[in-house]
Amino acid sequence: MTIEIALVDAAGLHLARAQGEDEAVLVARHAYREGDAILLACSNVPCHVEVALDAGMAPARLFLTASPVLFRIPGADRRKAYSPQAFAGDLQRLSCRLLSPQEVAGRRNLALNPYDDHGITAVFPHAVANVETRGEAVFAARNAIDGEKAASDHGYWPFTSWGINRDPQASLTIEFGRRVRIDEAVFYLRADFPHDAWWEAASLTWSNGQRDQVSLKKTGSAQRFALPPREVDWVRLHSLIKADDPSPFPALTQLELWGCEV
Repeated sequence: MTIEIALVDAAGLHLARAQGEDEAVLVARHAYREGDAILLACSNVPCHVEVALDAGMAPARLFLTASPVLFRIPGADRRKAYSPQAFAGDLQRLSCRLLSPQEVAGRRNLALNPYDDHGITAVFPHAVANVETRGEAVFAARNAIDGEKAASDHGYWPFTSWGINRDPQASLTIEFGRRVRIDEAVFYLRADFPHDAWWEAASLTWSNGQRDQVSLKKTGSAQRFALPPREVDWVRLHSLIKADDPSPFPALTQLELWGCEV
């Protein structure tokens, strides 16, 4: 499979590019400007790849259903949701490689994608919510799957979270882009107490019609729930029951969904 990585500006002009068979590495002397983006193209889709689109962010194993895909460099209003080292400086290193069948088959957190964003709909996993607090990047749906688990503060990286804007009807959907087998859910609630409240219970409805309700505690530590394995292509978190607490601000730091490919 041919893989191409390119840096493009707001007008679509290619600033730098690299291409390779099953793997591509791009090194570019370039300071990102408003409107810049990363273009990733794979000759055979769908495909499983590992991407590392910035030296300041962890690599991620993703599933692509279309090509090319455009990852927009976060502008000033979105930078607070990323490490200060991400997308900074004037020397960039980006890479993408095709995963082996053995790597694809292993059990892992199938909800992990630090490169997720609202406009990226062909890269999975992908998070979608019906509400986000004030539309701010530090409270966006993507933060629930970005891999950041620090929960004792809020409003800036690494304390990113999904904020529900006090809406009791809030829901978060994780899309996998294909059928996967899930056997465990792990919740990390935001725990900036006493600023924060927490949820006593939440429901997970799966694409196959199954529904699970989980009981949650006042903690920012991992809360693990073993599940009978189910084959699904999405799951929706909803029916969030807030604890009897003066704070109106429960939030989700991270949701992990463990399993394997079907």
